[in-house]
Amino acid sequence: MTSQTPAALGYRMPAEWEPHSATWLSWPRREGISFPDSFDLVMPALRAMVEALIESEQVCINVCNGAHDAEAREVLRGLPMEQIQFRLVPTNEPWCRDHGPIFLTRDADPKSATGRIRHGELAIVDWDYNAWGNKYPPFDLDEVAPTRIAQILNVPVFYPRMILEGGAIDVNGAGALLTTEACLLNPNRNPNLRREEIEQRLRDFLGVREILWLGDGIAGDDTDGHIDDLARFVSERTVVTVVEDDSHDENYAPLQENVARLRDMKIGARDIEIDIVPLPMPKKIVREGLRLPASYANFYIANTCVLVPTFADPADEVALSILRECFPNRRVIAIDCRELIWGLGTFHCLTQQQPAVR
Repeated sequence: MTSQTPAALGYRMPAEWEPHSATWLSWPRREGISFPDSFDLVMPALRAMVEALIESEQVCINVCNGAHDAEAREVLRGLPMEQIQFRLVPTNEPWCRDHGPIFLTRDADPKSATGRIRHGELAIVDWDYNAWGNKYPPFDLDEVAPTRIAQILNVPVFYPRMILEGGAIDVNGAGALLTTEACLLNPNRNPNLRREEIEQRLRDFLGVREILWLGDGIAGDDTDGHIDDLARFVSERTVVTVVEDDSHDENYAPLQENVARLRDMKIGARDIEIDIVPLPMPKKIVREGLRLPASYANFYIANTCVLVPTFADPADEVALSILRECFPNRRVIAIDCRELIWGLGTFHCLTQQQPAVR
């Protein structure tokens, strides 16, 4: 493998709304820890997610073995299976956004050694993974999943030697990356790296230029503040960001601070201001004494649809209406996530997009 960085080789991480060739999932295991005492109750939401995705693109599902494959197929029985591929990539837990590969593409067409023009190329970044700061061992299978997938796809893989989960970053495909100090600067991730070193690795391995820092995450988020529960690019210069209207809620102040930071940010060579679209928060959801990180920002953008978690809350329709305006050419699909959120994540946490190459 070359010692050159992906950025030096012309690779970049595309925005989520750019064309996909597939969406990757890691099917949950009954013996896993993500859905204590409610494994069967989350299956309807997973089935609804796959049913929506296969109308949009191919779905690749990581399974551990034949029995696991059969269990997933039973849940999906009756769906058209020609759009689903099961891959033998064992994982510990289902959160493919965080343990899965980060896909890169390069659009340049340098001549290969044979003289043929290469029109589009795919690569994978395999960031180190420690289950959100060593919170949930074991994670040995999750840690190596990106390289296993690179072997299946026969694509190059790059190793930044830095812990990073996919839910901790969001990109606009044009050089800007959103993240949070609460997560990326947490000493439980990369205690030996300074902010400047973390920024340089993001630039080198994702092909971005600008690192835009928000502050804290939402209450109940065990990831220490992933951006995909907070603020998401929906175009090169537009960000939807969650806000809490109840000034007595513990989310109110940190989310106001994040909005203030976004207002001060400028992106691109021309220092363009970010268009900010506020997204409401659902009412507080508490289960067994724990506040759950319910957020409409955890939507997933597929080729023809956007999957949005809902919570039987009055704000559901408001959030859906806002996202329909953001994605006028995609079907915005609401799926009840009152059970799924017991695992502390929803659709963005479960998915990982594989971009299409020309």
